[in-house]
Amino acid sequence: MTAGQRRGGTVVYYGWVVVAVTVAALLLAAGGRSAPGVFLLPMEADLGLSRGVLSLAGSLGMLTFGLAAPFTGGLIDRHGPRRVATVGLLAVAVAFAVSTLARSPLALQLTWGVFSGVATGLVGSVLGATVATRWFRRRRGLVVGLFGAATSAGQLMFIPLLTVLASSVGWKGGSLALAGLAVALAPVVWWLMRDSPADLNLAPDGDPVDAGVAGAGQGAGRADPQVMWRAVRSPEFWLLALTFFVCGATSTGIVGMHFMAFCGDLGLTAGFAAGMLALMGTFNFVGTLGSGYLTDRVDPRLLLGAYYAFRGLSLVLLPLVPPGAAFLAFAVLFGLDYIATVPPTTALTADVFGRENVGVVYGWVFFAHQLGAALAAWLGGVARDALGSYTPAFIAAAVLAGAAAVLALRIQPARSRLAAA
Repeated sequence: MTAGQRRGGTVVYYGWVVVAVTVAALLLAAGGRSAPGVFLLPMEADLGLSRGVLSLAGSLGMLTFGLAAPFTGGLIDRHGPRRVATVGLLAVAVAFAVSTLARSPLALQLTWGVFSGVATGLVGSVLGATVATRWFRRRRGLVVGLFGAATSAGQLMFIPLLTVLASSVGWKGGSLALAGLAVALAPVVWWLMRDSPADLNLAPDGDPVDAGVAGAGQGAGRADPQVMWRAVRSPEFWLLALTFFVCGATSTGIVGMHFMAFCGDLGLTAGFAAGMLALMGTFNFVGTLGSGYLTDRVDPRLLLGAYYAFRGLSLVLLPLVPPGAAFLAFAVLFGLDYIATVPPTTALTADVFGRENVGVVYGWVFFAHQLGAALAAWLGGVARDALGSYTPAFIAAAVLAGAAAVLALRIQPARSRLAAA
């Protein structure tokens, strides 16, 4: 495979081909993660199981999706994105196909929950972070933003598609359709994906590798098997993990899980709430791309501090503003900030721990994100049941976001770059 094709005398960097197939994999993974919410009511009617049982299976999928991230990072660091992404897509296909055979709660929790979470985790956020940091330096933030936008776009694309499938061929037909798409995409990823620019005798961004040092450069890019031992002793790792924990709690956890119920408490229709979420998703796409662009040009710590401070302000105002036009403004502004934290977090992880170690380190940072999301989703419901209002939960989330803004500014990537011991 050549490094690029000449079109009018211009060489197209092969990294953009890798980006394209990674985007396709992330779109499918995002669609798979959105399936439990779409299929919840059809599964309830078909299987006769309670909504609590079905929700538990979905929650297990969320947790295992996050827990799979650090192990996926380790696999990618050892075996490369090409093998891991291909196997991951085949695992997605098996998980969704086998889930159609499940009838008992335990079977659903194992297939629809644990298995699907692990499978989608193999082609999730860590894959994108690793590809971006291996193939790009000058445009790394932009590419990470593009991958974040792909995740958002995957939800926007697949939710209506799966809704139509659920109403026409049922949740089993929709699951088999997802499985079929994964099977079709796997050989494309295997054919077009490459593990690193060194495979094509290139440096990141398509820069040529000097022939005299090519071999040394390739060897220097290997992952450090002991990086996590040093990472857990670095304050920067814990600052990244804590801030991303807050990111998950204040986005997917409290807003993603409870926004529609919050609107219901205010007497707003489900259609209105769904429309606000769709608007958030649209501006999330824009905000994540913009964040990627800025990450290449602005200190990522400053961006994170601004994002978390802005999110805290949005959250504290939400339960205090009257419904209507103010909610429209919230949907736009919060949407711009929803996944904007991903590009600067990934960039800081690479700067502190090295591009070659992003897979495993970012994997554990992303697990902290999912842990925060799961706890906020659960505790938000507990607070609502106990206090009769979501206001305390939103204010608590705002306080956490403010704390994360301060913590983000304390990260010192230049001082704390880990060197091999």
